[in-house]
Amino acid sequence: MAKFIVKRLLQSVIVLVGASAIAFILLRIIPGDPVMLMLSENATDEEINQMREQMGLNLPIWQQYIDYVKQMIVFDFGHSISRGLPSMQLILNHLPATLLLVFWAMVIAIVIAIPLGMFAAVKKNSFSDYIVSILALLGQSVPSYWLGMMLILLLAVHFGILPTSGYGHWSHIILPAFTLAIYQLALIARLMRSSTLDVLNLDYVRTARAKGLPEIVVIFKHVFKNALIPTITMIGLQTGQLLGGAIITEFIFSWPGLGFLTVQSIQAQDYPMIQSLVIVSAIVFIVINLLVDIIYAVVDRRIIVDS
Repeated sequence: MAKFIVKRLLQSVIVLVGASAIAFILLRIIPGDPVMLMLSENATDEEINQMREQMGLNLPIWQQYIDYVKQMIVFDFGHSISRGLPSMQLILNHLPATLLLVFWAMVIAIVIAIPLGMFAAVKKNSFSDYIVSILALLGQSVPSYWLGMMLILLLAVHFGILPTSGYGHWSHIILPAFTLAIYQLALIARLMRSSTLDVLNLDYVRTARAKGLPEIVVIFKHVFKNALIPTITMIGLQTGQLLGGAIITEFIFSWPGLGFLTVQSIQAQDYPMIQSLVIVSAIVFIVINLLVDIIYAVVDRRIIVDS
């Protein structure tokens, strides 16, 4: 297990270096000048050159990247241009809101999707199976921005049951969490159905049934654990993507998380802030994938041997 974890850690470092390089290069080929955002329109050439030198933008791009990596190693992600505060401080201020939203969205998705997917597989080709499959397809097809606005219009504006936006009360999280959960719920349900069907056709399941074991014992003791393995991987990947990609949902509901901060930073052309958000999202994604790999190995020890 220790060797397996060390190998995954080394792979994670390579991925992080690649993500930092891509973020660094992309933000320097995007039109716009961060120096002009910090100075007035009447700034002189001397002031502009002085600011470039202060920000290190007068150096060759390879030297800028090396300096950036050195800062990143000591968790110095620079300062936000639009706010004048350390980027990491702003990220840490907004991270709890995103973590809370993603946590409840994934709880909703997992609690509903896993039993639903297994039920559809056990009742294969039945009316219930068709209904679950159709609903899962619709859940993956409906755009999150449309669903979010429809929920606001119906439950907040028309019936007045829930608030349209806000943060700090349990009622504020219901609409954004449900909006964020729908696609994940549909995806996990379809995958769980497919995985369960694959396991149901294996020899050891047929042997268990031939021994006269009750169907509920066969499903929960012999099928569930093995069908859950690919679903665990998908849950981990989707959680990592949500932490860095819940931008539309947070913006629609004015949820003060990383997604909302990303939109504000893009609108303000705050390059250091955007760059920091990309790196932090990559770190979170890598950590979650590492945890998923470890859980995966615990569930199925053969993975350690194969790797």
